[in-house]
This record gives sequence, C-alpha cells and structure tokens, in this order.
Amino acid sequence: MLNVALPKGRLGEKVYAMFEKAGKECPSIRETNRKLIFESEENGVRYFWVKPSDVAIYVERGAADIGVAGKDILLEYNPDIYELLDLDIGKCRMCVAGKKDFYDDRERVLRVATKFPHIAREYYAQQSREIDIIKLNGSIEIAPILGLSDVIVDIVETGTTLLENDLQPLETIFPISARLISNKVSFKFKHGEIEELRARLGEICRK
Repeated sequence: MLNVALPKGRLGEKVYAMFEKAGKECPSIRETNRKLIFESEENGVRYFWVKPSDVAIYVERGAADIGVAGKDILLEYNPDIYELLDLDIGKCRMCVAGKKDFYDDRERVLRVATKFPHIAREYYAQQSREIDIIKLNGSIEIAPILGLSDVIVDIVETGTTLLENDLQPLETIFPISARLISNKVSFKFKHGEIEELRARLGEICRK
C-alpha cells in the first residue's frame, strides 16, 4: 500500500481528482461519510484526510509515504522530506499587508502579527529590520486595525478580505502552490511506485 496524506478541504478534493486521473482512484473516498481513511486494494493505495498544516508531519514521521502540502507550510516548518513536484494548484502568495496609509518608520521596532513566525523572521532578517513577532492563530487582519501590530504577514489569495478590512498588500514575499512531498525512507524503498506517480502527476499538471 502507498499511504497518502491529503489536506482536508477544497485543495484536498482537487488533489484527489489529480491522483484519480493518475490511476490511483479509490471509490470509497467519494462516498458521503465522516471516515478519514480510505483504501483501494486494487490500486494499492490508502488515503487519509488530515489538517493541511499537519500533512508534512505525517510524511516526515513516516505515517504517510507521500502527501501534498502548501509551500508556505514547507517553508514555515522546514520538515525533513523530499519535495518532488509543484502541482500548480492552490495558488496564492505570502504577503506583508497593512493599512493603506502605512509608513514604515525604521527608527523603531516593527510589530508584525502572523501565523508564520519563522517566515516573517527570515524575511525581515534579510532586510536587517528589527521586528517584534506577535504570533496569532486567526483573524490576523484585525491586528493592525486595533493597533496590536503595524503589519501582518499572511497568505493572500484574492485580497478581498484585506480590502474589506481597509488593508492592502504591501509586499509579496513569495508565491505559494501545492507540492507533492515524500518521506525520505519511503522514497528509497518505494522509489519506482512514487516516481511513476510523480511522472503521471507531472503530465496532468502540464495539460
């Protein structure tokens, strides 16, 4: 069995559709139920749904042979895995955002609210900018409005949420898309199977 960690939600459904096209279909995953693990003995595959930010942990620790995770997760947590393929879906970008009249006074420490402290630190370290990280888990957009932070570092898809809260993207840090990742030991022992799947998914991406 090839164990595959899929991110829950819309992205996971898109990813599964790609795996299905690549010959790794598992009919039970299309059924309406609350199951989290699905197997197809015929196609030698076992899927399980996990929280998107946990996919890399399941793969790194070997509970999954392969999985699909956003580039943001890989850069934030830096898991010890192989990144095999850019699937060219789940596209968005990591941005610095703030109020429309924001001015960066470099004479003082910049307060940055984010769910991605490692990415924020790395980005501002490259600019030799002194920052104060404020780690939040949700509703990041209200931090500058309430004066908790000067800016935020967060994922931007359409920018609508920012605009509705009188914020705007100020700088793009990097583009994000979904990546096929592999456990290092699995890649060694299931190399042929994983490489064949990577090749098929690559062809699907190019169409």
